Amino acid sequence: MAGVRTADRPPELAHRYQLDSGLGHLTPAERAARGKAARAEVPRDSHAIFDPPPNRPDPVALLQEQAAARVPELVPVRYGRMLVSPFSYFRGAALPMASDLAATPVSGLAVQACGDAHLSNFGIFGSAERLLVFDVNDFDETLPGPWEWDVKRLAASIEVAARDNGFPSQKRREIVAATVASYRQAMRGFAAMTNLDVWYARADVDQVRAQLTRVVNGQLRIVSDPPLLVPIDELVPGQTDRTAIESELAGLIARYQRTLETDRRFLLHQFEFTDMARKVVGVGSVGTLCWIVLMLGRDGTDPLFLQVKEAGASVLSRFAGASRYANQGQRVVAGQRLMQASSDIFLGWQRTEAGLDSGPRDFYVRQLRDWKFSLDIQAMVPRDMRMYGQLCGWTLARAHARSGDRIAIGAYLGGADVFDQAITEFAAAYADQNELDHDALATAVASGRITAARDL
Repeated sequence: MAGVRTADRPPELAHRYQLDSGLGHLTPAERAARGKAARAEVPRDSHAIFDPPPNRPDPVALLQEQAAARVPELVPVRYGRMLVSPFSYFRGAALPMASDLAATPVSGLAVQACGDAHLSNFGIFGSAERLLVFDVNDFDETLPGPWEWDVKRLAASIEVAARDNGFPSQKRREIVAATVASYRQAMRGFAAMTNLDVWYARADVDQVRAQLTRVVNGQLRIVSDPPLLVPIDELVPGQTDRTAIESELAGLIARYQRTLETDRRFLLHQFEFTDMARKVVGVGSVGTLCWIVLMLGRDGTDPLFLQVKEAGASVLSRFAGASRYANQGQRVVAGQRLMQASSDIFLGWQRTEAGLDSGPRDFYVRQLRDWKFSLDIQAMVPRDMRMYGQLCGWTLARAHARSGDRIAIGAYLGGADVFDQAITEFAAAYADQNELDHDALATAVASGRITAARDL
């Protein structure tokens, strides 16, 4: 697939990008030659260009397409969050950017792509070994696809966030270039490592823990924080309706356990369902169904929170091809397990045919807030953002190296900073477009085309 330009590929083609599991049949020299051949066909400096066509899809219309499948009363909250700043808009605009990226040049070297690799989708969480690790932590859009798409979204997010923080242009360029250089250098480093060394590479961090509960009438319950977190007894006052929803969700969790390893299934059986609440998550995910389930183990001091989150088709699917998984929750889980150094032990998936909402819906299940937090991007000074960007770049390279041909990608990137500078140019151009799109959303709200509600 070397030397492929995405815009040349028919949009109706399913499974467009395939992960190459047969890399062991090629020598390192052959894999490096593959990367250099791709460089000859798609020069590294070609990635600098962002030149949207006159018939570029309306970004607001794309957001409205996504809204059609979401909880109607939460869609205005999503728009309200996106209006806060160009960066908050960027976080929710994975589909418009995927549409733009589909027309940009790619080398044809596929990886398990995150699909939404902006800098706020990296963070800290507890591993199965109870170590705090830094990694990609959002996989709603994961799908096999071009590694360049993730790098460009990360770089553009750095530029957009740096503008929001008021950094001067030269500082922004330095931060973005350092982020991309970190990706490039890490990938070249991973290219020289053994398969097992790449698989076990990780970044550890210090411990932080969050709490979500309060005691009501002697029983542990989820804290109410409407409209972002609404317990089931407030969401559905009637006992009959509440019992039906609780029963459906409990059934989903029981069926989802079949997707877990035997030891983890045994552990989960030791916890009992106690409470549930609907949660509003992220910026890009607002409006999709998300439930928080509180389960108790030996007593009230032994809580386990599970997040049951709806999974729709990836925003990459219309450009990179449909997932090979029939269940979108399984797509998310498979991608997360492939990209992360250490995934949540309770990660699994399931489908509901009805009950939680009308019609069938796919979900993935994971442990909620397992020592998880993200850094405060708005509080960063240039030096902090540069260090953070470099860590994100390294982490993204590690994720890509686990699934793609790291030797070919490393050879394509090369030892010079040609690619770094090209992506820095792209990021600046895309940040300009992002500001125009943010303005377009504000105009759509002002004209009454869409409705926005502030909740922050």
